[in-house]
Order: sequence, then C-alpha cells, then structure tokens
Amino acid sequence: MLFVGDDWAEDHHDVEIQNAAGKRLAAARLPEGLAGVARLHELVAAHLPDSDSGSDSEGEAVAQVWVGIETERGPWVQALVAAGYRVFAINPRQVARYRERHSNAGAKSDAGDAHSLADMVRTDGHQLRPIAGDTELAAGIKVLSRAHQRLIRDRTRQVLRLRQSLLEYFPAALDAFDDLTRPDTVELLGKAPDPDTAARLTRAQIGAAMRRARRPGIEAKTATMAAALRRSCLTRSEPVTAAFAAATRSLAGVIAALNSEIATLQRQLSAEFERHPAAAIYRSQPGLGPIVAARVLAEFGDDPGRYASARSRKNYAATSPITRQSGKKKSVHARYVHNERLVDALGRQAQGALVGSAGARAYYDLQRARGLGHRAALRQLANRLVGILHGCLKTGALYDETTAWGHRSTEPTPPDAADAA
Repeated sequence: MLFVGDDWAEDHHDVEIQNAAGKRLAAARLPEGLAGVARLHELVAAHLPDSDSGSDSEGEAVAQVWVGIETERGPWVQALVAAGYRVFAINPRQVARYRERHSNAGAKSDAGDAHSLADMVRTDGHQLRPIAGDTELAAGIKVLSRAHQRLIRDRTRQVLRLRQSLLEYFPAALDAFDDLTRPDTVELLGKAPDPDTAARLTRAQIGAAMRRARRPGIEAKTATMAAALRRSCLTRSEPVTAAFAAATRSLAGVIAALNSEIATLQRQLSAEFERHPAAAIYRSQPGLGPIVAARVLAEFGDDPGRYASARSRKNYAATSPITRQSGKKKSVHARYVHNERLVDALGRQAQGALVGSAGARAYYDLQRARGLGHRAALRQLANRLVGILHGCLKTGALYDETTAWGHRSTEPTPPDAADAA
C-alpha cells in the first residue's frame, strides 16, 4: 500500500508518499491543475508494484493508494477520486492535534503537514471517513443549495444595514414597511428614499407597486402605508438626509437584485431536486418542502454506503447527544461540532413537522413534559425524524404517519408527562 499526504494551497500542493512501514518514498511540491495531477500520478505509479495481468490488477493496485487532504472540494480532489485512489478529507484541527503528538516545539511547514497527513492515513486510516461517493446529480444539488442559502444570508445582511440606516434618518419607513425584503417595499424605497419624497407618494403609486408584487388586501394596506409615510417625525438636516437617501436607494437596488437571483436559483434548485430518484421520499417527510428537502439531501449526500445505520446518520446530523464520562462523573451534551447547514435544515424540518404531523407534535409535547426547553425538544424531534428518514431511504418507502409513530401510542405515559397534562 501507498499513503499520500497532500497539503494543498491555492496554487500548489506539497505531497509526500510513504510505504506501509512509514518510509518516505517521495516528496514534491506540485502546481495546481492538470500538470500537477499528472505529476502526482507519475510519482504514485513509480512506486506501485508492476502488474502484467491486466486492468483489473491495475485497478486493485490503485485502490491501495490512500490519500489524506484537508478538503473534500475542488477539481483536484475529484481528479484523485476519479483516478481510483481512496481519498480521506481530514479536518485541519485533527491534523494539528496529530502534529502535536509528535512535537511540542510548535514548528509547522507545508512539507511537515504533508508528512503528518501521510502518517495519519497510514496509522489511523481505519478510523477516518473517506470522501462520500455521491452522484453528480447530488453534487450539483449541493452547489445550488449552498449558493441559494448564501444569497439569502447576503440579503439578510443588506436588509439589516437598510434597517439601521432608516432608523437613523427615516424611522417612519419602518412603520410603513413591515418587510424590507418585499418587492413593493424595495421598489417604493428606491423611488422615495427620503421622508419628503415618500410623503408625496400617492395611493395610486403605492397600490401599483403592491399589485406588481401580487400582495393581497391592497386597498387597506395602501391606506395604512400612506398614512404612516405622511406622519410627522423627527428629521435630519438636508445634506445628511440626502446622503442617507442615496445609500438607501443603493441598498434597495441590491436587495431587489438579490430577490431576483434568489428566485432564479430557487426555481433551478427545485427542478434539479425533482430529478433525483429519492426526491419523492424526501418530500414525503413531514416538515420538508422542496427547498428544505433539497438542502437535507445535499448535506447528507446520496452515497448508499456512507451511513451504516440510523445512529451513524444521526451522529453526522449532530442531532444525537454525546456522552462524557470519567470515573464517577458522567454528563450528556449536545454536539457543537457539526455541519451547520444540515443542522439548520433539520431544525426547520422539525419546526414544520409540528404542524404537519400529529405524531411529531405528540413527541415534541412529550419532550416538553419531561422538562426540556423548546430548542432541546426540537433537537430531540429532529433526531427522531432523521431516524425515520434513514429507514425510508434504506427501504425505499415513502413516509407513513402510522408506521413512524404508531408504536409510540402503545407506550405507557411517563408520570411526569401525566402530571404536566
């Protein structure tokens, strides 16, 4: 077997190749790109055993090459996977802790990190998680899902900036516009970003913006908005107001552009998600609409061998607790090292399931009756829903309320739950 450590940077890779005894066979700094990958293959091939028995033997030999690298993304990593190597994406913090096992001086270098990575896959490869073999469709859904979520977060930042700006010179706008992300709101703020111009907006102009945004109850909302914009309020000097107005107009334009791009990505994400063979199973789960379901699929991936059991999937989802025990002391804690995007999506699913599933609601109420807070009870519910999802994916069955929760109706009610009721 050969063990390769790959310490990557933006424009180069420091690599080291070891044999099973830990002897360094080769070390080099390779450029990023096709030339670097080709050179790495040459170094590996120079130390693979000669094979004259055909492609099957060559494939088996390549599979005995284990590569440790501190990322799971990018064309370089995909090229390593495509070559047949077994690639392990190792957390940089794990590499740092491993380095400290062998040196207390604190020395660090790229070549040294490549050595540590090669050592890790050689000695601890059986405990490391190889990169998941997700399909290309799932990989594309992941890219779209994360891009969509990033744009939403970018919009939230711009909205908070806009809100703070309005508080400083035009607080009446916050009374008139209940949601600064709405298309009619950003349109009206773009046209009338200061108190004097906003007060001159007619009901016809306000109503037209609302109709373009397809808002219900236009007549009543138009009257309320016009009254709020014309209400007397404290103002700033003309130069300061003009400066704030220019900034508001720009922020409104940015938010409008983000709204358009978010809607475009959302349509594309929904379309790609519906193409996936497991889409129906995900959509059948309580609390999962198309977008949240796509996020859950993207972050879990669709490699059928990645999660050996429901417990393994729950551990990755960080919905299951961890136990710390030393001597007579034992404590249970939430998992704080996790995939933040997956945790967010599962939390949204649990919140939605409270309305969409009677069984989920009863389970949540039971956790609250045990004395858990809202967030802890939601996490317990999310943990249960992850187990249900794992079972559905394993069997290829759609979610069924009776199958998922029927067994709980026969369980005795805990005394504290009965007292709470």
